[in-house]
Amino acid sequence: MPELRTEDRGPVRVLTIDGEARMNVLSRALVAELVAEARRAAADGGVRAVVITGAGSRAFCAGANLKERRGWSEDDVRRWLVELHAGLREVERCPKPWIAAVNGLALGGGCELALACDLRVFDPAAQIALTEVRIGIIPGGGGTVRLARLIGLARARDLVLTARRVDAEEALQMGLANRISAAGDSVSAALAIGNEIAANAPVAVAAAKASLEEAWDLALDAALERERAHYDKALRSEDRLEGLAAFAEKRPPRWKGR
Repeated sequence: MPELRTEDRGPVRVLTIDGEARMNVLSRALVAELVAEARRAAADGGVRAVVITGAGSRAFCAGANLKERRGWSEDDVRRWLVELHAGLREVERCPKPWIAAVNGLALGGGCELALACDLRVFDPAAQIALTEVRIGIIPGGGGTVRLARLIGLARARDLVLTARRVDAEEALQMGLANRISAAGDSVSAALAIGNEIAANAPVAVAAAKASLEEAWDLALDAALERERAHYDKALRSEDRLEGLAAFAEKRPPRWKGR
C-alpha cells in the first residue's frame, strides 16, 4: 500500500501521509516515497510548490515506526539513518519549495520531516517535539542540526535535552512555525502560500531557494559569491525578460520556467 496520497491543486501538489490509524508514522517505505515525490516534483514544470500533511487531525507525523524497527540490529539502525538523511536531503534539494501543513503532532522523525521543509504552517492545536532522549537515543534524522540552524543553539538545546512539546504559539514565537492557520485549516493556509509562490518566476524561486540553502552559514564573502552564482541563473533566464516586459506593459507575467 502506498504511504502517500497525491493530489494536484493547480500548481501546488499536496502530499498526504496516509496512515491515520498509525498516527502517520515515518516508515522506511514513506521515506522512499518522499524521495520519489521530491524527484517527480523537481521534474514536473507544472508543479510550483509542494504541501505535505498527515491524514486526519491527530498527527502530521508522530515519529518513527517503532514496530517496523523491532528486531533491527545496530547496523540496521545505522543503515536506516543513512537512508533517512538522504531522503530528507532530497526534500531540501528539490527546487520546488515544500510547505509542511502541521495538522497535529509532529514528534521525533515527524518533527525532522517538518524541519526539512522550507516553510511550516501550524494548526492552532499542533504540537512539535524531538522526543528521542526519552527512549534512550538522540534525534537521528537531522533534528539536532536543522533545529539549531533554524531557531538557534540555545533554544535547540532546550527542546532537545528536555524533549518537551512546543505548541503552535510558542513555535511561532521562536521561528519554528512560519504561520498559524485557523483551526482545522492548515492545508488551506499552506496552499495559499504555495499559490503565492506559484505566482512568481519559477527559475527565480528555485535559484533563491538554492541560495538560501547553500549560502546562509558560509563566511560572508563566500556566501556572497554563492548568491551571485544563483543570481546569474535568473539573470540568464527567459523569465527575467518576461518579468521586465510584463512590468513595462502593466500585465501579469507569463512565466515559462526557463
